[in-house]
Amino acid sequence: MASAARHQDMPPEGGYRPINYARIPAKKYFGGPTVILGYVGVTAVAGYVYYLTCKKVRQDSIEMRSAKLALMPLLTAERDREYLKQLRHNRDEEAKLMANVPGWVVGTWYGEPVYKTLPPDTLVTPHIKEFYAHGPESEYRRRDVECSRSYIDELYSPEGDKCLEAIVCLKNSVIGSNRQKGHVIAQGIVPRLLQLVGDNMMPTQIKVEATVTLGSLAKGTEDHVKALVDLGIVPVLINGLASEETKLIEACLRCLRTIFEFPCAPVGLICEAEDLPLHLLSLIPHSVSNQVCVATILAAGCKTADNQNLLCRQGTVPALAALLCSPHYKVQMPSLRCLANMCFQNQKVSAVVATSRYNFGGKSVPDILVGLMARDKPSEMQMAAARCITYMHRAGAVSAEDPKILYRTLPCLVRLCKKDRPCEERVTAAETLAYLTEVDTELQRLASISNHLVPTLAELLRYEPEPSHTHSVQLTPSQTAQRLEEEVKTAQDMKQAAFRAFASLGANDEDIRKKIIETDNLMDHIVSGLQDQSPQVRLAAVRCLHSLSRSVQQLRTTFQDHSVWRPLMQLLQGASDDILTVASSTLCNLLLEFSPSKEPILESGAVDLLCGLTRRQDPALRLNGIWALMNMAFQAEQKIKSQILHALGTDQIFRLLSDPEVGVLMKTLGLLRNLLSTKPHIDHIMGLHGNQIMQAVVLILEGTHSAEVKEQALCILANIGDGESAKEYIMANEDVLKKLTDYMMHSNVKLQIAAIFCISNLVWREEAGSGERQARLRDLGVYKLLQQLIMTSDTLLFDKVKTAMTQFSDA
Repeated sequence: MASAARHQDMPPEGGYRPINYARIPAKKYFGGPTVILGYVGVTAVAGYVYYLTCKKVRQDSIEMRSAKLALMPLLTAERDREYLKQLRHNRDEEAKLMANVPGWVVGTWYGEPVYKTLPPDTLVTPHIKEFYAHGPESEYRRRDVECSRSYIDELYSPEGDKCLEAIVCLKNSVIGSNRQKGHVIAQGIVPRLLQLVGDNMMPTQIKVEATVTLGSLAKGTEDHVKALVDLGIVPVLINGLASEETKLIEACLRCLRTIFEFPCAPVGLICEAEDLPLHLLSLIPHSVSNQVCVATILAAGCKTADNQNLLCRQGTVPALAALLCSPHYKVQMPSLRCLANMCFQNQKVSAVVATSRYNFGGKSVPDILVGLMARDKPSEMQMAAARCITYMHRAGAVSAEDPKILYRTLPCLVRLCKKDRPCEERVTAAETLAYLTEVDTELQRLASISNHLVPTLAELLRYEPEPSHTHSVQLTPSQTAQRLEEEVKTAQDMKQAAFRAFASLGANDEDIRKKIIETDNLMDHIVSGLQDQSPQVRLAAVRCLHSLSRSVQQLRTTFQDHSVWRPLMQLLQGASDDILTVASSTLCNLLLEFSPSKEPILESGAVDLLCGLTRRQDPALRLNGIWALMNMAFQAEQKIKSQILHALGTDQIFRLLSDPEVGVLMKTLGLLRNLLSTKPHIDHIMGLHGNQIMQAVVLILEGTHSAEVKEQALCILANIGDGESAKEYIMANEDVLKKLTDYMMHSNVKLQIAAIFCISNLVWREEAGSGERQARLRDLGVYKLLQQLIMTSDTLLFDKVKTAMTQFSDA
């Protein structure tokens, strides 16, 4: 059958239009001569206007300065006169008050001068309390609230007007003064304010003013907020949200928002009652202030998986999606933080956020977030949106191949790490980038070649404070110390972020590790970071070192040139569990056979240190300790192997073989395999601990372990069978021989191979006494089993069976 004619796509008649590749210059409105002439003209006119008015301006300035100079003596004299009049008034009042006290002399203590070393006519400036002792009460309230008890007593007045006036005075006195806030809290006024807020019989205005005052107190230091929380402010404010008065609800929300911005806030109370989040969500439409407060409060309350799921079920995601479309920046930012907290390490919530669509132009939440990462948005908003997408990706809701990750989130974070950005922003961007690329190799590769990221991160390690205005503004010693402390903290945050980012980038790819290592003085910064005062910097530095230690080339060159093992061993002494876990894992890599650092590490007492780690409660520390010992024992000298066995002890080996963590069990068996290698070492160790080792192997073979674990135990028997005198520990144990025959016919091929390998070592014809061992095994039916297995289709198993049968036939 003839096939249909195929039509080829041809160009149109006359060909395609020419391609426009020439640069189109921008339209010029002014030429060079025009601009110059304009500048000359404007300057000439301005100079003429200045000439006409400069004399008048100078005359006015001289006149004002002369007036100030003329009035200053008069104003100063009036001020001093009023001051002296008040002192005179105080003395007169003292004379009247103490008129009936025998021996009392005004200005003295019963005739004794208070300041004996001063001349009698010296004016001593009194304390403010003494100055206002007989002065106007209103002025004294305004100057220092803690010096007066009168209006504080009025807080307890049954008259509403007096109580309200006292609250207003209290509120005005604490605004902008942390010292005043501390005095008010210390004087026990807060319980009365809480009582006023919680009293349903009180007028609304009093309750609102009391709530506003509590909110002002909450804007002090963290110690102030802790004191307020201990006094039970949060439950009272939550109860206040049930009011029907809009002003009171708004005041309670603002106070709660202020409190929940501090880490000491009782965030568990938000989701403790399931109806509270619903009520908070119902308050969102009332005002912009409510939107800001509710988003901030919910952001603080969704730090756990249960709370995240609860908020998701109650419709928080659609509410946040609506707030993200708000035209107000102060609404969008807390909404982004709340959404990020809800998605953090929560696959369920992240999937809901990623897949749901709402009535906002048909856009999904990820699309809205992508729009908020645009370059024309504030950098803080770009960062917050990028964090949301990052958390959704790490939770599995957005794939690494998604354009939102590849073309928007990743470039946005790289851009925000640049030197022209604020320090805090660079730190957050680097840490978020580290979290984004931590587990995905392709994202690590793309990030490493994006916009000179590696040199950009290296600049964080070389951070230097910007020149301040200390030359023009004289700072007090306390201000100077505070500024230095802030600069040190910023430098530590920069180092920590850089180390974390480098650790994530170099986790898997050798080329990226090489690029990172070749960065100027990076290893010097890492070594310095291992000895930093900040535990967070030390942890980040050792994580970076652990990531780079996966490179064989760097272990042999750069690590040895900088003697990295020395500060690492110092770090292991008395460190926290977090640092110990990463540092001991790094030590495992440094103890590999090809690492030049292995020998000096052994000489520095690493055996006792690692044996101590195997006794820790943390499973990760036990795993790293036994793993490092396994690497240390690989092809080691007999002296080192004996040292490991002596320091570890057979009792501890038995405990590790009974460890519930499979990884610890596997590495313990791997340690025994490495210890029982080479014939002299096998015979020596079995001569010392043979019975215990055999007992441990039998314990594994009889247990309910996986095939991989039992394979390791059989391989240990194979190593024992490779010794000269050690073979007798197997041949003299009927139970072990029976287990070998059973595993020869096991359904798992790997176990069959391991068992047959052990048989081959036992019957090896070139070793003394092989004939007797072969005869013994023939009697147990081993040779017949080998004959049955010779028909196997597995190539590796066939080779092992053939080798074993050859040893039997040639005996």
